[in-house]
Amino acid sequence: MAMFPRYFAGLSRNTLLLAVASLFGDISTEMLYPVLPVFLTQTLNASGSVLGLIDGVAQATQNITQGVSGALSDKLRKRKAIALAGFLLAALAKPLMGLSTIWQGLFGARVLDRIGAGIRSAPRDALVAASVAEKDRGRAFGLESLGDNAGAFLGPLITVLLLFGLHIGIRTVFYLAILPGLIAFLVVLLVQEPAAPAPIKVQVALAAPPLSRAYKKYLLATALFGLGNSSSSFLILRTQEIGASLATTVLIYAAFNLVAALASYPAGSLSDLWGRRNILLGGFVAFLAANLGFALTRDIGVIAAMFVAYGLFQGIFRAVGKALASDLVDERQRASGIGWYSATIGLLQLLASLVAGQLWDRVGHAAVFYYSASFAAFGCIGLLALVAAGRGPRKAATAL
Repeated sequence: MAMFPRYFAGLSRNTLLLAVASLFGDISTEMLYPVLPVFLTQTLNASGSVLGLIDGVAQATQNITQGVSGALSDKLRKRKAIALAGFLLAALAKPLMGLSTIWQGLFGARVLDRIGAGIRSAPRDALVAASVAEKDRGRAFGLESLGDNAGAFLGPLITVLLLFGLHIGIRTVFYLAILPGLIAFLVVLLVQEPAAPAPIKVQVALAAPPLSRAYKKYLLATALFGLGNSSSSFLILRTQEIGASLATTVLIYAAFNLVAALASYPAGSLSDLWGRRNILLGGFVAFLAANLGFALTRDIGVIAAMFVAYGLFQGIFRAVGKALASDLVDERQRASGIGWYSATIGLLQLLASLVAGQLWDRVGHAAVFYYSASFAAFGCIGLLALVAAGRGPRKAATAL
């Protein structure tokens, strides 16, 4: 494997290519994400409950698809081809959202987009894990998450430029989002698929494959946290509610993703040294603090600071969560392990988003964030009680 010097030592050409693909794939997605709540509620006249339904179902669809895609990838011992199919489908779905004239049409296109994202994610993550030595896995996922979150930072900035600099209509933004998605597809074509390990029987069904007890306990802790991990669209609506303009809201959202990008690689690297659970716990605490802040204040400066805390959580969670899931499964089940981990997150995020939508419409907007903070506290307790601390991937592997 070609090595990068110093801070990036141990990473490979594949790692860099997959990070670049994640960068462009997320630019495509995040060009649209911060304007979707506004487009839904103001242009298509959807309610908060509909927003929670659409975002929850879309995210759950993505993550459940990851479980099936990961199992299929393990069975066929093919990562690259499946990932390519997902990148292409996600890119092609973007313009369909812009063509929608009713929220049901956007719902269908959004679900199609997330199916594509789900198809690509687990095989891509398995490629990331297989492209480096075990001791460098946290850094590898950190770099991939850096690309992912950097795309989430650049995407909204491109949207601000298109909407307010070039005065392009909001529907045209949906059409243009296909371009970075296609670039991501082309970058993955350059990835060299590592030799596959010996085959293992994996059943492609909506039931967990036979994975380790330590892995299942980690899923339980993740599920406790996930019960409150509702759609970040409610953060965007909260920011709009306190009087921020659309441009300000999108820029704050972009800054949140910049923090997530900057946190991703250091979080993954530190998890190689200090243990995955310890770093992940810090992310859960940041999430709890951010949601309490959103519940308690209407000050735009404090809200911006809470987005920073939420960005810190996002960077840690995306990088370290998948790395820990990868540690706790056999190499031949890696795509399945990451896929079912993501499916668990998606199912619980669907439930959390549906509950959040009802709280938003029927109880009060602050109730959404108190709800999320409560389950973040339960998630912290579950992580401490169920997951061994360890120090790096070798200690995690001993729990198998």
